[in-house]
Amino acid sequence: MAPGWLTAVAWLYLSVCFCCAAIIAGDIIVGHRRQPMGVMNFVFPITALYFGPLALALYRRWGRAGGPGARARPWWVTMAIEVSHCGSGCALGDVISEFAIFWLALAIAGSTLGAEYAGDYLLALALGIVFQYFAIAPMRGLGLRDGLVAAAKADFISLTAFEIGLFGWMAVMAFVLFPAPHTLMPSSAAFWLLMQVGMMIGYVTSWPANVWLVSRGIKTPM
Repeated sequence: MAPGWLTAVAWLYLSVCFCCAAIIAGDIIVGHRRQPMGVMNFVFPITALYFGPLALALYRRWGRAGGPGARARPWWVTMAIEVSHCGSGCALGDVISEFAIFWLALAIAGSTLGAEYAGDYLLALALGIVFQYFAIAPMRGLGLRDGLVAAAKADFISLTAFEIGLFGWMAVMAFVLFPAPHTLMPSSAAFWLLMQVGMMIGYVTSWPANVWLVSRGIKTPM
């Protein structure tokens, strides 16, 4: 069981993040601020699910379609949005995988963490390639096959870098913060707060990989 203070903080931060994601989604849909690149309509709200107010501030200042910030972004903002695009596929895949593994009670060699690593990585990779496809294919005018190949090349390194950061933190969660038999479960708010921290760490570890990929022309800046 997580201590009461951690559960309280978790519910508070989760609520703030959901509100931030809802504000962004509402602005895009109701406020008719749809992104020129369709996939970004999903990227900005998903990023807010773990970065909360920071993601909302980035969106309002630099990401709103038709806003002044969208036309003149500093390089660091361009990269922040680029990494957010990578991270959104990872985050969505991780969330779906964690719930599925928990509900199905899956394990590898008796280890739930091993199943989480495998499931999170594979689903994050699949969704990451899909997200990348809908960014690269329209910009480069690629067909389905060439677009998927280009998306896989662009996303594999950055996604792996994201997951390395997240998986390292998950190991800390499992072996240091809440070792068995007191392991946190995905049914608890505290688990998801700590996973949000892991996604933030993954965002940081993915940044250098994205800079390298953009500098080599493998990825196109958003």
